[in-house]
Amino acid sequence: MNTPICDFVRNYIKNSPVRVHMPGHKGHALPDCGFGDAFLYDITEIPGADALFEAEGIIRQSEENAKRLFGTAETVYSAGGSTLCIQAMLSTACGRGSSFICARNAHRSVINACALLDLDPIWLYPEYTSGSAVSGEISPKVVENAIISNSKKHPACVFITSPDYLGKIADIRGIAEVCRKYDIPLLVDNAHGAYLAFLENNLHPIALGADMCCDSAHKTLPVLTGGAYLHSGKRFSAAELKRNMSLFGSTSPSYLILESLDLCNKYLTESFGKDLSETVKRVNALKSRLSAVYEILDTEPLKLTVNALPCGLSGNELAERLRERGVEAEYSDSVHAVMMFSAMNTESDFERIANAMESIPMPRIWLEPPDVRILPLKRALSPAEACFSPKVRINTTDSLGKIAAETVSVCPPCVPVVTPGEVIDENTIKILKIYSIFQINVVQ
Repeated sequence: MNTPICDFVRNYIKNSPVRVHMPGHKGHALPDCGFGDAFLYDITEIPGADALFEAEGIIRQSEENAKRLFGTAETVYSAGGSTLCIQAMLSTACGRGSSFICARNAHRSVINACALLDLDPIWLYPEYTSGSAVSGEISPKVVENAIISNSKKHPACVFITSPDYLGKIADIRGIAEVCRKYDIPLLVDNAHGAYLAFLENNLHPIALGADMCCDSAHKTLPVLTGGAYLHSGKRFSAAELKRNMSLFGSTSPSYLILESLDLCNKYLTESFGKDLSETVKRVNALKSRLSAVYEILDTEPLKLTVNALPCGLSGNELAERLRERGVEAEYSDSVHAVMMFSAMNTESDFERIANAMESIPMPRIWLEPPDVRILPLKRALSPAEACFSPKVRINTTDSLGKIAAETVSVCPPCVPVVTPGEVIDENTIKILKIYSIFQINVVQ
């Protein structure tokens, strides 16, 4: 597998030209910045370097490499993470002002896209995992019922998040079959699942029938933060994806991110399959070892999700105990602590985590999970109307009956408790307090 972007940048550095173009650092690091040679490799769209949104040269060659690796009809790069991909997916599948069906445990970038594109989300409320507002199950039957009951709105697409933030994987194949039955595109936020295409049993959404999906390469692959893929099946062209990405993305995308995506292609063709298989085995062994002490949830292969309540701890308390022992978790809330692994984790990492978790003293007093189910809310304004209305910041306790002026989310992972335009009720206030959100913006 060649690396056309990296090869170009290496040759450019080797030739050592005088840099009288952007960026302003001119290839020189500031003293004591700690970035090493990163500045040398940080270039811009000079002749031969191609341009991300009009890619015809080295970037397109690299994207073609990625397309072959993932087995998709089209794959394009994002230097703006899955957020940019989500904006592009929705603007590609939905006309401005149209409706679409969306699982409620979506990332806040979906709501932001609704505001920018004046979209009307038809919410699917998951069967929530106990004690979490960020995870739940959306079945094919639920999707089909939503399509049928909203047929007069002609939903432009179905949008789901899988894997979700606790690691639950949806029945993509079953949902894709329902969407094909009604000729509605299926879009999947696969931000946490770039690696799924490289398991022995390919679980990538495109392989299972999705029409578009985004992968945050930086979450589970050795790619710099902000590197992501936007994939599609045969329904949408690369030209469409690029055109709509350019509506939202910077005209100065980071070449460091693009180079890391380019290098990752080479790694994926070489040792990644073996490394991933070994990592999955280590995660499984760790789950088995800890299951004698902790309640371990059934999740995607690279996540370890612990329900801490049976141990007499909250998830946040467990995460803090781990932090004190040199382990930083991906996410925690009042119930769960989540650890996200990749093939770059070493054997010693797993041993340190096991030792840390086994050393934590636990009261062993059963704690009841809080009820954080997000229930349907009355909507007074569209997301666009609410987001761009005059707003005022108030205490959460004073917000009953007010109209939310912004997405109020559990962050991380940015799952909305209330979306712009919705009328805040007592259940919403209760959930906001559980997640320590004590002030919000409402429509003035």
